[in-house]
Amino acid sequence: MLTKSNTDVWKEFLSFIQDKCSASEFQNWLAPIQAIEGDVLILEVPNIFVQEYLIGNYKKDLAAFVPTQSNGELALQFVISEEKKDIALPLISTPTKEVENSDTTHLRLNPHYLFENFIEGPSNQFVKSAAMGVAARPGRSYNPLFIHGGVGLGKTHLLHAIAHHIKSHHKKLKIQCITTEGFINDIIDHLKTKSMDRMKRFYRSLDVLLVDDIQFLQSRLNFEEELCNTFESLINDNKQIVITSDKPPSQLKLSERLVARMEWGLVANVGIPDLETRVAILQHKAEQKGLRMPSKVAFFIADHIYNNVRQLEGAINRLTAYSRLLNKEVTEEIAETTLGELLQNAPQKRISVENILKCVAALFQVRISDLRGTSRVKEVAFPRQVAMYLAKELINESLSKLSSSFGGKTHSTLIHAWKKIQEQVEKDEILKRQIQMARRNLEE
Repeated sequence: MLTKSNTDVWKEFLSFIQDKCSASEFQNWLAPIQAIEGDVLILEVPNIFVQEYLIGNYKKDLAAFVPTQSNGELALQFVISEEKKDIALPLISTPTKEVENSDTTHLRLNPHYLFENFIEGPSNQFVKSAAMGVAARPGRSYNPLFIHGGVGLGKTHLLHAIAHHIKSHHKKLKIQCITTEGFINDIIDHLKTKSMDRMKRFYRSLDVLLVDDIQFLQSRLNFEEELCNTFESLINDNKQIVITSDKPPSQLKLSERLVARMEWGLVANVGIPDLETRVAILQHKAEQKGLRMPSKVAFFIADHIYNNVRQLEGAINRLTAYSRLLNKEVTEEIAETTLGELLQNAPQKRISVENILKCVAALFQVRISDLRGTSRVKEVAFPRQVAMYLAKELINESLSKLSSSFGGKTHSTLIHAWKKIQEQVEKDEILKRQIQMARRNLEE
């Protein structure tokens, strides 16, 4: 039992922690938490993100106020407020000085979208470097910077990271980070109140304008013209613009004038992360959540979730909840069962004997006609046996049909070749690598 009421304990903690964090951090993350009376300290939180944030950042500080149980965990419980379950992740809201109480005066950023939290790999190294260059020297590096890529690959993360960096290192610069939908709504609101001049003055007085998801501007000509005029005004004054989109400028159904403006600076693509980068993302997210994830499990998940970084984060959230609720270590079997519909199987490319013959001919420097022929010269017979082995391994056809594709060979010849190569692969490292290379080339 606590010696003081839960409310008093929580108030003491808040009083202590308020001096250790920024005002916006305190208001957005800690102030909404309410203490509830009970045998242990029960905290009512708006959503799971607030709970994770509190434990992830202040667990050691909490230990000075909340007793620990026999298992070393804090004597602490959480409940999610029913009326607040649908509240999204808290956003930092920072009013600018020019106009109070206006939608255009708030910089809304995800506090987790920082450069240091963006996992770098071959597919995004260039675009991250470009984003950091813009953040370090706004208006003097690449202007505009146009970032494009598929859903959930980190475009918004980079956009917010730029804003965070500029906000911290160039405090005098006036920034606005807004979605295209937000910009359109802004125009509509100011048209209703007949205050478009005020909106134009605000946007054209910015030092940095960051616009997310510009593809939503397609087929909205009036709004497109206003944004284009804003872009031109800012660029002519050497003010920084950063834009994100799911497609490059040339593939957007926008006016030539706007496309030309967007292509004027640097166009950079955020690609799909490779396997190693996906594993690094998973391990980084797991570490942030305090989830122990063996490398084997990380590789398993990364091998089955490959198109969307956001899904990787969703996988970690789901596994963290499972592990904590059931007090179980995460294994490959648990990951497969728990993640279920998130896991993907790479679409199989249709492989033909012709593909295999071309691949093997290139690998062993022989002619396709020789592989189909009857020559028993070792330099030809051995690659032919490799091709037969690959055909049996990779093509779901009858043996007689497969063997006939090799110049009318019998199925017993194919089986003999398959067995021979299978045995040799086990003891010949060079051949093993050649087979692996051929399979990769055929399956990509």
